[in-house]
Amino acid sequence: MTGAGEEFLAAARSAVGLLRAPEVAAAWRRPSALEEFGVGALAGHLAYQVLCVPAALEEPEPAEEKVSLAEHYRRVEWIGAGPGADVNVRIRQGGERLAAEGAVVLAERVEAALAGLPAALGAADAGRAVRLPLWGPWSLGLADLLVTRTMELVVHCDDLAVGVGLETPDFAPEVVDGVVALLARLAVHRHGAVPVLRALSRAERAPSTIAAF
Repeated sequence: MTGAGEEFLAAARSAVGLLRAPEVAAAWRRPSALEEFGVGALAGHLAYQVLCVPAALEEPEPAEEKVSLAEHYRRVEWIGAGPGADVNVRIRQGGERLAAEGAVVLAERVEAALAGLPAALGAADAGRAVRLPLWGPWSLGLADLLVTRTMELVVHCDDLAVGVGLETPDFAPEVVDGVVALLARLAVHRHGAVPVLRALSRAERAPSTIAAF
């Protein structure tokens, strides 16, 4: 299994712990820290980041063009789209569907999927093409897909924890390193190298934001 696989599994285990928190179940129908997302829908979206991987591996290898991570993020519709954009409405609706049976059932589904993933990822070629339904007509290599899902898990664990008054999970250093590296690359693409360098090294010249999204 690649390093991307190990980092994904570590982040997924942290997400399961958060989904199991009683504070999440208690706030299930309340608004979350993300605009337009209820806590349940956000939990469903978080769970999707794990559930989508075995589902993708079960599909035949796609014939669509396989692109790089940078090209993938150049193409996705949700970056820069407002909460009311069709792509974000579909994302919320997907989270709501997954959350429909409640917190306990959702956590159990994620745990069941996670139990089989070490063997599935260990048997899969890291370069195997995979794709998710929300994308356009392209695919990613499996290792790159796992990088994207790890980032989603870390970012949305923070969103979910903040919304229910919990501490954000303490992710392993290698998980944080990989996510920060990806977000930094995306921030450079969005803002340029100099603003990002200044934000990280010169407080007196730092821009107001270097947010990747």
